Amino acid sequence: MIRAESLTRQYGPLTAVDNISFTVQPGEVLGFLGPNGAGKTTTMRMLAGFVAPTSGRAEICGFSVEDQPLEAKRRLGYLPEGAPSYGEMTPRQFLGFIARVRGLEGERRRSRLDDVIGRLHLDGVMDQRIETLSKGFRRRVGLAQAIIHDPPVLILDEPTDGLDPNQKHEVRELINTMAKDKIIVISTHILEEVNAVCTRAIIIASGRIVADETPDELVRRSRYHNAVTLRFEAATALKAASASLRALPGVDHIEADEAGRSITAFPKDGTVIITAVADLAAAEHWALEQLHLESGRMDEVFRSITEQEAVR
Repeated sequence: MIRAESLTRQYGPLTAVDNISFTVQPGEVLGFLGPNGAGKTTTMRMLAGFVAPTSGRAEICGFSVEDQPLEAKRRLGYLPEGAPSYGEMTPRQFLGFIARVRGLEGERRRSRLDDVIGRLHLDGVMDQRIETLSKGFRRRVGLAQAIIHDPPVLILDEPTDGLDPNQKHEVRELINTMAKDKIIVISTHILEEVNAVCTRAIIIASGRIVADETPDELVRRSRYHNAVTLRFEAATALKAASASLRALPGVDHIEADEAGRSITAFPKDGTVIITAVADLAAAEHWALEQLHLESGRMDEVFRSITEQEAVR
């Protein structure tokens, strides 16, 4: 597993990471979330052994990152922020160099190179200088070096940064494929990525862990959980519909958006009101473009949790 125990990192008077502890088990994909400056990247760097903690300790597969760094790093694949590499090299040269550093030789080396090149669709750029590649291809080369030795633990800092939607989908599919027998930690600011690949999410703010739950549990904390949104064909219908919705048992309050021609009805204490709202719409013969149940909004939960921490 990955284990972090009371990790703290100070830069002079600034505490970037403040006494955080967590473990990650095989088969888990942990999303590490937080606003800019929250301490995500510093935590990733301490786990990977690139930054020493001021206090506390980290372990990779039972090996101390500080006291047994070679054993810990043999079991680790790390994609740093920005995917640094040697720009004057080609991907073929760079990945060959990383393979040698990782001790891959002979048929094992050839099979691993073929695997990562194929998985990340690098065939067409293998002989271009890395500095001439697009940001997306540079990111894919960085991910290739992280997985070339097929490590049991992956720490990926913004793995889809700079990728187009198709490339993001491919990388997420790759992560989902690898997740069955690996431990994966992903630092990201893309909330949709949490729903797409993560089995668990930690939110960090001001260097402290403020939430550690599954994505579904986080979404259920949203005030939109079990709310119902109706979009009308005409904004003129909103006034009468608002009055009818307010009168429904189980509805706590409503919010109308005249510009968007929509009303959202919020339930009391998470009550399921979708059937009552749908029956009312049918009885009143409302002309609707859409009626849907809100599962919750991750961005709203994220803002609420991190803003509360910021004002403490």
